[in-house]
Amino acid sequence: MSAFAAPLSSIPPPSDDSALLVDVEGMRSGVARRLDTLLTQQKAQLTQLGADAELLTDAWRVLLSGGKRLRAAFAYWSYRAHQRTDEKDLTQAQQDALYQVGSALELFQAAALFHDDVMDRSDTRRGAPTAHIAFEAEHRRLGYVGEGSQYGVSTAILLGDLSLVASETEFRNATRHFSGPGIDTALSFFDDMRTTVTVGQFLDVHAQVLPWTMDFEAARERAFNIIRTKTSSYSVMYPLLIGAALAGADEAALTRIKNFGTPIGIAYQLLDDLLGVFGDPQATGKPAGDDLREGKRTVLVIEALSRMSPADRETLQSALGRSDLTDADIQLLRQLITDSGAVDSVRAHVAHLSIEGLSHLDESALNPVGYSMLKRLAEYALHREN
Repeated sequence: MSAFAAPLSSIPPPSDDSALLVDVEGMRSGVARRLDTLLTQQKAQLTQLGADAELLTDAWRVLLSGGKRLRAAFAYWSYRAHQRTDEKDLTQAQQDALYQVGSALELFQAAALFHDDVMDRSDTRRGAPTAHIAFEAEHRRLGYVGEGSQYGVSTAILLGDLSLVASETEFRNATRHFSGPGIDTALSFFDDMRTTVTVGQFLDVHAQVLPWTMDFEAARERAFNIIRTKTSSYSVMYPLLIGAALAGADEAALTRIKNFGTPIGIAYQLLDDLLGVFGDPQATGKPAGDDLREGKRTVLVIEALSRMSPADRETLQSALGRSDLTDADIQLLRQLITDSGAVDSVRAHVAHLSIEGLSHLDESALNPVGYSMLKRLAEYALHREN
């Protein structure tokens, strides 16, 4: 895996408009440089414990090389939006500290993805094999003894743990470069985020094993709660709160930015659910209809089931979670979901949440530079194709 150990700053950015948007004021490249530095330090430290640990840091680098850096961008621009209006520019020290905050958020996401891919039994992530699949392949290629799948899963779990530990260290070191009572608030938000996402992940795992019933309202509420506690919270809401707290935002300002981030975060995940079924594999980096093969009980799927005829409902329910679904099977399921009206319903909900979130942003007394970027980031997040 050492062949993949290129510096993150040398990795081409995503081939869409997000690359330009998240690199305003050098945010994306600054976070990449910080992650480069951290991974180099980690490699030196871990290989002192054993030369084979280089395999871990190289695989870690692969996952961290991808992604749009939206979480880091939301934190950065929330800080900028909550600066005093007379502070129009950041010092280099302030920027570097915010890049480090972004690095911590990216490390936390990496931890979540390593673990999530194991629990979802995902084969690909961003167009490449997931960590557990890559290590299983290495086990097979090099003729290791024992079960290759167990080796792959064990290694991916440990990678997630390493990234989780590093994210905490990185964030607490970053806060030393700020001042004021907002530091303790930001630390509290960071801790709350990790707890909330962990519980949200369990709620997701638990939801997948519950027997299907005709109580689709309860299933829909459960799916929305998973969104609120899982992806929505650490993708949008907590990065916004952390950035605002570090800038010294008061309680009223924190409430306003939370009221903006919560609906935007939910809409972000609803769009992700649509992409998980209808997205272009070239854009999403995952096979077409992968969420159906994984059997994810998303709002989209539950909405479709609640609207279907008994025969179509049976077809969809019996197909969910089957890893052997062919492209033709996926196309049939897509058509059933579309014909049910669920796609239009979810898209309408995304539009409603977008209006709600942006209205809260408009009501906030924010630094104009930061306000403009937060609005642009939210609009991009809800109109992306990957």
